[in-house]
Amino acid sequence: MAHSDVFDDLEAEQQQLETVLAGLGPDDWTTPSAAAGWTIADVLLHLAQTEEAVTATVGEHGDPVRWHELGATVDEAMGALVEAERGDGPRILDRWRAARREAVAALRSADPDQAVRWVATPLKPRTLATTRLAEHWAHALDITVPLGVDYPDTARLRHVAWLGLSTLPYAFRLAGLPPAPVRAGLTAPDGTSWQLGDPAAETVISGPAGDFCRVGAQRLAPADTTLRATGPHAATALRLLRNYAVS
Repeated sequence: MAHSDVFDDLEAEQQQLETVLAGLGPDDWTTPSAAAGWTIADVLLHLAQTEEAVTATVGEHGDPVRWHELGATVDEAMGALVEAERGDGPRILDRWRAARREAVAALRSADPDQAVRWVATPLKPRTLATTRLAEHWAHALDITVPLGVDYPDTARLRHVAWLGLSTLPYAFRLAGLPPAPVRAGLTAPDGTSWQLGDPAAETVISGPAGDFCRVGAQRLAPADTTLRATGPHAATALRLLRNYAVS
């Protein structure tokens, strides 16, 4: 996993997004986002709702969201939550600001060895923080790309890349396939090299870290990247790569 502290990096990722959001005008909030069916305000509402869920589940207070009761799939449940609470962009921004700070504080203070309930599986606080960083980064793209706002890649993508690679075994199992060892040799945004995974793995994915993370976030198709995959499970690994929130 990344060498830097994931809680600090989660806060930094959120702050980068907050800087963008603070400059939005009234018309920006109602602009269609890159998330199908959602406006810019809807995307931020989703982030606020899920940050509130983090605080609830870590603190075991209130009523943590019962995702399975809201839809047949997680995406349906998330859509139902947004549909129920759509509102004014600036008010949603205030809600997210409070929610994201409370969630990070809850994660920092939680027992690092005690897994907490989450959508698909219990996660330890650091892993949950990693998934939240990946979620904020991906949805930041959904917000900034349609608005034509620059949102540069940073070294924080190492957390996202780690998540995508470490959950590949889960992705293989979901596809009904036996897990296969895969490693990644990625070029970081600053031009340095990131080597992730089992050094002995014969299947290797290489190329820009930003492309790797966008494929995992389903924001870019493998064919539209400069990623290269070699080895016995190369094509399958690229096809199944996702930034899943699983341990």
